Amino acid sequence: MTTSHLMPSAVVSRWLDNWWPNRSRNAVATPDHSVPGCAVLQWAGSGGMELTGVSTAPPLISPAAAYGVLDAAVGELGRLTGLVGDAVHLEPGAVIGARAALRGLRRNGQISAGGMTRLIRAAERWIAISLCRPDDVASVPAIVGDRGTDDPWRDLADFAARTPASDVVDQAQLLGVAAAELGGAADAASALPFQVTDIASRTDALAVRGATVVDLSSLWAGPLCGGILSRAGARVIKVESTGRPDGARIGDPEFFEWLHRGQEFRAVDFTSDEGRNQLAHLIDAADIVIEASRPRALERLGLSPDRLAHRPGKIWVGITGGGRSRPIQVNFGDDAAVGGGLVGWSGDQPAFCADAIADPLSGITAALATTAAVEAGGGVLIDLSMVDTVASFTAAELACPGDHVVRDDGGGGWAVECSHERRHSPVRGPTASGLPC
Repeated sequence: MTTSHLMPSAVVSRWLDNWWPNRSRNAVATPDHSVPGCAVLQWAGSGGMELTGVSTAPPLISPAAAYGVLDAAVGELGRLTGLVGDAVHLEPGAVIGARAALRGLRRNGQISAGGMTRLIRAAERWIAISLCRPDDVASVPAIVGDRGTDDPWRDLADFAARTPASDVVDQAQLLGVAAAELGGAADAASALPFQVTDIASRTDALAVRGATVVDLSSLWAGPLCGGILSRAGARVIKVESTGRPDGARIGDPEFFEWLHRGQEFRAVDFTSDEGRNQLAHLIDAADIVIEASRPRALERLGLSPDRLAHRPGKIWVGITGGGRSRPIQVNFGDDAAVGGGLVGWSGDQPAFCADAIADPLSGITAALATTAAVEAGGGVLIDLSMVDTVASFTAAELACPGDHVVRDDGGGGWAVECSHERRHSPVRGPTASGLPC
């Protein structure tokens, strides 16, 4: 990557245009897996296909092209991390399937594998709504405009059936409830996974190995990015609010441990002057900052990246549902995936794809962008939208020209046959082996 006469943001953007499969339309070299060439066979073996569709019907092939992009992305990540630190080689199936394997999740059609998000038919198109927190459930009467019943999902379905999709989503988002309209091909075709702007000058003395990373994010996408940087040789400091620690610490303790293995931990009281000063000091000393807060949260703390002075080479990674241009938007992994158009299709019926797949796709993409920025000399803000990231994966075209058939593999299992490869692959369940951290 040549950096001599371009600003860092231009270098990273050029890398994105040259490498990202849906931007350049160039062939991308992918790792040599046991089923090379056919993304559908790779999808069958990934654990993601087993989680996609209705439990009483065959699992769905349709998201396979996006999985092909993920396979290419982890290969590129291995190359980039090797240039700026210790090479990190991931197994894409483990990246998307580990949490499901640890939880024992199964495909459930229009109810997400984790059970917190549902696909609902609005007046003219499908939407996804997540009720992940008690406050979300409590907000349902305000969304639907009446007291409703004791079944919030039925109330939402009844309201949505007579209401334009955009109105349902807007009302939910206004109340802080994660929701999204099902994205379409037109939405995905022009999507970029992230935007890059300059916030400081570049430096030649920047590498992931030995860098200090302050991770303010939680749950999955940001911690996955931080975990990859840790594996590449960075010192990662995980910062949690004393009043609101990372929900995965309690909800998914084994997964949390894997994501944060080898990291340092700081608990900070964001409501006190001492805590805010401590946080400001950590951010100032960091080479790389990862955060997943809506912009106004950082502004209230006086720590918005737009208002801070940054030394040469500083990299700031913001991971949010809609990016900084949509500052109040809130999304979680399953509804963001629907917003980006990544679902399985059985006829005209959508089904959730894998487990909260927007999270691992966003974490991998954030790690890619960060390592590309390190190679360019840093000095940038990376603004990553989870919905746009998923849309960029959804826009992929299936490269394999063969016909693909799902058949009963005996013993209650399924298999995929590819006429081009003249081989088949069993549809495997998700696995926690080969996790990135």
